[in-house]
Formats: sequence, structure tokens, C-alpha cells
Amino acid sequence: MSFRKENLDLVLVPAGLLIMFAYHLILFYRYLHRPHTTVIGFENNDKEAWVERADKDDISNALTVIGSNTSAATFLCSVCLTLSSLIGAWLGNSSNNFFQSNLIYGDTRPSTMIIKYICLLTCFLLAFSCFVQSARNFVHANYLITTPNCEVPIDSVKIAVLRGGDFWSLGLRALYFALDLLLWFFGPIPMFVSSIVKVSMLHYLDTNTKPLHPHGNPTTQKVSARSNRPGLVVQY
Repeated sequence: MSFRKENLDLVLVPAGLLIMFAYHLILFYRYLHRPHTTVIGFENNDKEAWVERADKDDISNALTVIGSNTSAATFLCSVCLTLSSLIGAWLGNSSNNFFQSNLIYGDTRPSTMIIKYICLLTCFLLAFSCFVQSARNFVHANYLITTPNCEVPIDSVKIAVLRGGDFWSLGLRALYFALDLLLWFFGPIPMFVSSIVKVSMLHYLDTNTKPLHPHGNPTTQKVSARSNRPGLVVQY
């Protein structure tokens, strides 16, 4: 039995997706048990310190930051929804057979093309849902910060901001998978190579080697730094 080019999709596509899933499972384990080794945990530490000081400092700056995150999440929501609509229109246009030509080395049967479209559409819809939830949490944090005549717990604002950031990260991961599936239209070989290159780049971008900053009070840090100088006598 000869090995045909249609069989290449059965080997390289699951292998590429398995590499991506395995990397993100390892990243999720590190995020839960060793968050200081991931960039997401490093950023969450900075966000927690920002929330603790946003209530004490000028609230307008805090609203500006949250508004920027909300606008970015909303923009990516629009992009994902637009791309999903284009994929649906392309799927409904049966006369377009560019990706079924002999130039594509792989399985180009109509049934396989439908699977490709559905998988790509699923990733974009999943990214859309994550970005919607991200914007919802940032808006909720905005409401908590601007609540008049009320003592809002800082932990509630922290949870809203951190959840917004987590859904933002999940939306980006869904777009990374969508890029792999998009390259699958040009054959299983570009999709597999893209998975390996992307995992290598994400491993470099997601790894944190710096210790978490304590984010102490700046005034306290200055006083302690001066008191630790040799020959300095602190008078009370």
C-alpha cells in the first residue's frame, strides 16, 4: 500500500496540534504551581500591586488604564467576529476552489476542506468569547473603582482585573491555534512547521527568569535604603 499525500494530514496535523496542546498544558501547570516562572504570573504580580495603589492615587489614571484594556479587548472581539463572518461566507461559496488545487500538497477533498473551515471558525469564535469575557471583567472593575460613597474591597477589584487579563491571554492562545489551522489550508507541512516554530517562540516569551518585585511603599524603601548606608546615624 503506497503512502499518498492525503495520508500526510493524518500524521502531521495531529502531531502539530499535540505539540501545541502539550506546551499549553505544561504552561498551565507552571502557572498554577510556579507562577513566578511564567510571564503571566509576573504580570499578575504587577497588576495586584497596581490595584492596591489605584484606589489611593488618582482614580482618573486607573480608569484610563482599564479603559485602554477594555478598548483593546473590544477591538479584538470585532476582529474575531469579522473573520468568523468571512469564513462563513467563504464556506458558503462552493464555487471557490483555490485551496483544492494541485498546488496544495495534502488532502484537498471537499470533506476535509469543511473540517478545516469548521476548526478555524471554532478557534475564532472561542477567541471572540474570551475577549468578550475579558472586556466584561474590565468593565466590572471600572464599576467597582468608581462606586460612590462605598468602601469596595480591594480583593474584588483584583479578581476582576486578573480575570480580565486571564481571559485576554486565553483569547490570544485561541488566535495562536487559529494561525496554525489557517496554515493547514496550504498543506499539513506548513502547519506542522508553524507549530514547532510557534512553540519555540512562545516558550521564550512565556518564561520569566526575574524574581517577583515586592512592590513595597516607595517612601519606606527610601528610608530603609538610607538607614542601611554605612556610617549613617539616624536621629529621632
